Amino acid sequence: MAELGFDGKVAIVTGAGGGLGRSHAMLLASRGAQVVVNDLGGSLYGEGESPEYAAAVAKEIEALGGVAVADANTVATASGGEAIVQTALDNFGRVDIVINNAGILADKTFHNMTPEMVDAVLGVHLVGAFNVTRPAWVSMRENGYGRVVNTSSNSGILGNFGQANYGAAKMGLVGLTRVLAAEGAKYNIKVNAIAPVARTRMTEALLQPPMIDKVDPELVSPIVAWLVHEDCPVTGEVYSAAAGRISRFFIGLTEGYYNPALTLEDVRDHFDDIRNEDGYIVPRGPGDEFQQLSKYFS
Repeated sequence: MAELGFDGKVAIVTGAGGGLGRSHAMLLASRGAQVVVNDLGGSLYGEGESPEYAAAVAKEIEALGGVAVADANTVATASGGEAIVQTALDNFGRVDIVINNAGILADKTFHNMTPEMVDAVLGVHLVGAFNVTRPAWVSMRENGYGRVVNTSSNSGILGNFGQANYGAAKMGLVGLTRVLAAEGAKYNIKVNAIAPVARTRMTEALLQPPMIDKVDPELVSPIVAWLVHEDCPVTGEVYSAAAGRISRFFIGLTEGYYNPALTLEDVRDHFDDIRNEDGYIVPRGPGDEFQQLSKYFS
């Protein structure tokens, strides 16, 4: 089989000044992509800014023979997102790939969480993905081609103590992924998400040996690169990636219980039937649930 490449493709990777984003940018550039290395250069908690982080990765790519440009605009504002995309257009003339990876943390138990902590985390993770993807989307629609990967998390899909803001943002990215997959289909724009576990500055205080020694960011980037490759056949899906293992998260819908005269007591008495996972389906969209219901109406 031929080696997969990205010759002629232009990629934006946010939060690429280190960790996962750097790894994604390095892999794409090594396979021929022209990369916008975006990173505000702030702290783990979103404080401050420093363009040196993005510049260092761009220089590293260039030293290895790749093509990259640094960008230090914030994803947290609409104007910042537009500026990031404009960097790609000004330097390379197009946008083919967006990898929404930028993120911060502001962990607290829910009763101690402040509105500012909610706004900051949602603003970078969830709103940030909107801010960068929307202007890129315009270009992708015009070109009839695009690939987007959003970075979700187990904390959103499965839940994690003390991360209500982070988890809500990350599960919100799953919803965004599925909607954009539907809207982008006729324009050959495919949108998927990952839920990675990797050794980064976000996780180094949380992961313990031997796990932390196994979860290299470089072991996540191959699934990201595949999802943004022109040959990738899927859209609207979510993939788990950790320590070299790739698997798929999916939404399942049980057969459930049907009663056209449903009462509260019916729900109580048949709750085990409602929850029974035997014969579940994996719906691709709302139409699949309606189709499952239709058998009761014939």
